Amino acid sequence: MRIVTFGEVMLRLAPEGHLRLRQVIPGRLEATFGGGELNVAVSIAFQGGRSAFLTALPDNPITDSLEQELRKLGVETDLIVRTREGRFGIYFVETGANQRGGTVTYDRSGSAVAIKPADTYDWEAVFQDAHWFHITGITPAISRPAAEAALRAVEQAKRRGLTVSCDLNFRKKLWRWQPGTNPAELARQTMHRLMAFVDLVIGNEEDAERSLGIAAPKTDVEAGRLNVEGYTTVARQIVERYPQVQRVAITLRESISADHNNWGALLYDAQTQHALLAPTDPDGRYRPYEIRDIVDRVGAGDAFAGALIFALNTPELADAETALRYAVAASCLKHSIRGDFNYATREEIEALMRGSGTGRVQR
Repeated sequence: MRIVTFGEVMLRLAPEGHLRLRQVIPGRLEATFGGGELNVAVSIAFQGGRSAFLTALPDNPITDSLEQELRKLGVETDLIVRTREGRFGIYFVETGANQRGGTVTYDRSGSAVAIKPADTYDWEAVFQDAHWFHITGITPAISRPAAEAALRAVEQAKRRGLTVSCDLNFRKKLWRWQPGTNPAELARQTMHRLMAFVDLVIGNEEDAERSLGIAAPKTDVEAGRLNVEGYTTVARQIVERYPQVQRVAITLRESISADHNNWGALLYDAQTQHALLAPTDPDGRYRPYEIRDIVDRVGAGDAFAGALIFALNTPELADAETALRYAVAASCLKHSIRGDFNYATREEIEALMRGSGTGRVQR
């Protein structure tokens, strides 16, 4: 089954290790590709699924390089629209350490996907032979044209009977395209319209509050303290407000420091009104993965989304409990991998699901 994702891909520039930008510019930066929706497409393809990425990009050698990379990873590139207008967006990443958090600096204004209107894309061709469509809250946050294209995309997907998933992915540095409107308020206005077409909502511990105005009780995200049970209430409120939604998945990150996080997730089913948590101990109690030496946390949420979508479309992984355990394990492993893409294999993910997390060399 073909899974289509839609959004902006950017050139990711990062200093080596834990160096800061001011330490290395002028100098060398590592150049890779990244972007929420693309990261999901890569995870699906790398784990054995079929994915295609929809975007608009300038017709230049950087786009040539991207297409070459995606073909290597198995992501279908036939939906990429090349244009003479707009540029290739860039973002800079500093990896945090100890009590210093990581930072992201955007240089993406005027990118091709930000300026192209909704009728740029041939929606009939986009959704031909497609079963599932995935988008995030990043795309409508970029610009008014991108927001209109995102809304058109979910409308067209539902009209053709596709399952639609959306990762809320609130970005406080974006949502600036309507002067005089607070970013959180603009996000809520826009995402409210988009949510009417969504079947699976994905978010992290703060996305629901920032994007939808639904907060978990007794939680302090900035301090890294989560009331895990409170997120069942968040999920329940989402499905009550948006009856189209069938499932809500929420990643649960407790940030002890930049290097040490606890990681897990919740999956709520609207029909059964039941929430599952993963990972759990042998007695079935929630016990998050303890990640003490983070290599790169950027893209972990996308790794969760991609693995969850892959699992739900793979018969032997598709029951809710297995799919959730698989997605949490996949995104846990992403914290050990530098760059936006999750290069964890299905075999490695399933081994962690079974409890093999010692890091022993596989010979």
